[in-house]
Amino acid sequence: MCINLKTKTMSEQINWDVLSELEKLKYDSNYLRGTLTESLADPITGAIAAADQQISKFHGIYQQQDRDLELERKKQKLEPAWSFLIRVRLPGGIATGEQWLTMDSLSDTHANSTLKLTTRQAFQLHGVFKRKLKSTIQGINRSLLDTIAACGDVNRNVMASPNPYGSKVHGEIQDIARQLSAHLLPQTPAYHEIWLDKKLVAGGQQEIEPLYGKRYLPRKFKIGIAIPPNNDTDIFSQDVGLIAIEENGKLAGFNVAVGGGMGSTFGRNDTYPRVGNVLGFATPDQVLDVVEKVVLIQRDNGNREDRKRARLKYTIDSYGLDWFVKELHERLGYELEAERSYTFTRNGDDYGWHENDGRWYYTLFIEGGRVKNTGTYQLKTALREVAKLGLCDFRLTGNQNLVLGNIAAGDKKKITDTLQQWGVIQEELSGLRRNSIACVALNTCPLAFAEAERYLPSLITKIEKLLDEVGLFQDEIVIRMTGCPNGCGRPSLAEIGLIGKSLGHYNLYLGGGFSGERLNNLYRETLTEEEILETLRPLLKQYAEEREEGERFGDFVIRAGIVKEIKEGAEFRH
Repeated sequence: MCINLKTKTMSEQINWDVLSELEKLKYDSNYLRGTLTESLADPITGAIAAADQQISKFHGIYQQQDRDLELERKKQKLEPAWSFLIRVRLPGGIATGEQWLTMDSLSDTHANSTLKLTTRQAFQLHGVFKRKLKSTIQGINRSLLDTIAACGDVNRNVMASPNPYGSKVHGEIQDIARQLSAHLLPQTPAYHEIWLDKKLVAGGQQEIEPLYGKRYLPRKFKIGIAIPPNNDTDIFSQDVGLIAIEENGKLAGFNVAVGGGMGSTFGRNDTYPRVGNVLGFATPDQVLDVVEKVVLIQRDNGNREDRKRARLKYTIDSYGLDWFVKELHERLGYELEAERSYTFTRNGDDYGWHENDGRWYYTLFIEGGRVKNTGTYQLKTALREVAKLGLCDFRLTGNQNLVLGNIAAGDKKKITDTLQQWGVIQEELSGLRRNSIACVALNTCPLAFAEAERYLPSLITKIEKLLDEVGLFQDEIVIRMTGCPNGCGRPSLAEIGLIGKSLGHYNLYLGGGFSGERLNNLYRETLTEEEILETLRPLLKQYAEEREEGERFGDFVIRAGIVKEIKEGAEFRH
């Protein structure tokens, strides 16, 4: 049974026995303070208390361990090699050169010397030790960035297309992303007290979260904005996806999609990925209101008993889409207008130089979103030197790539020369590699069953040989890999999806839409690398020989009867 926060406000009125244990933990955390201050001061362990590990997520922090060292440390009777992931909130994905330099520097002095660009257009630092958590977060905040609500049962980083070329309304989209992020931020001062040494104000124990309440949301909440024809934020994977409608060079408003989400759980057919449903159209001055009311419906009706069934997608499927639309309109006091026409053609990035209104933008492929130096490919150094020039901003894309943006025509050569100096101007990449995404997975993610980021590049190299054999090397095919079914890399939308089942074994899914509008379907289970290659070889050959003009791989495997089209998330199987 779902509990309505509007009527169940006192602890004694809530039957905690039927709820997820995290519901009580959030309620008792004193608005996300928990005992974090005490945990940080504990010199005996590199970890924080178990309850604080959950509360810290609302502050943008995940406790992790180096799983590569797990067995050896157990043999030596040592505690796990604890460290922390810190995620930065960056609505719309655009950072200044100074902010890039801050993140670059902190990665060297406080983390593992790499930057991770996430699939939600955010920075992640990995390998931060507990004793450096506070100074790292303070350094991030000095750059006018923060980590508030980058994780946890709240609205997370609001995505928006960072690419202005081809659209006159890009600036407005970015502004709305920032407005949404600010409007949906938790109001508790706990973050500022714990990490920035702000004093607890009188009566601070009694403050109220006007939007979230004492238990916040049942689960995480995600928002993305896309500008057709580019679905580069995968809006159908979001709890709320906003499709910008541009008319005569002006922003007319948004088609509003709800109920997307990629996570699922092996062995539970009642959990599944789902693409969002478009409900109708909202004007720009309505969009904050519409999104807020969707959040409130989820707050009041989401499943607080089973966290694996707690996302908005399950609320909609449990109550019905018609009920959801009726509830939304009642809360708004008006009805959404009819959906307006739009077309998405892709969900990837366009690489190289592009121009918009006299300014230039260079999109750089970042494999797995990992910014680091390797051999002659000195990516981290190159981007540091570019940032020092002060000639561009840094735009993180939803595909883990990077756009060097807002560059004057006369400065293009300086940017290019700097990238070339450090070996970063890329040679020809296959269409498959250009459209690849991998989650972090091993060695730090505690949920991962298999490799992803560290493995996918080498697997793609082997698949590229198959592509070259049949003349498909440059053809764009979307491939995504994750180490578990939680969906951080959105593998269920890929034309070729690989989800880790156990170390060295993956489920293979086929048939996702090239523009991100359709789920893929399970084709083969628990494959080794050799079996993956043996399975893909005849399929790619058949595609090369039998495809129709302009037909994408995901569309072909459905038309050819290789997999059945998934039309509802509940049809999805592991």
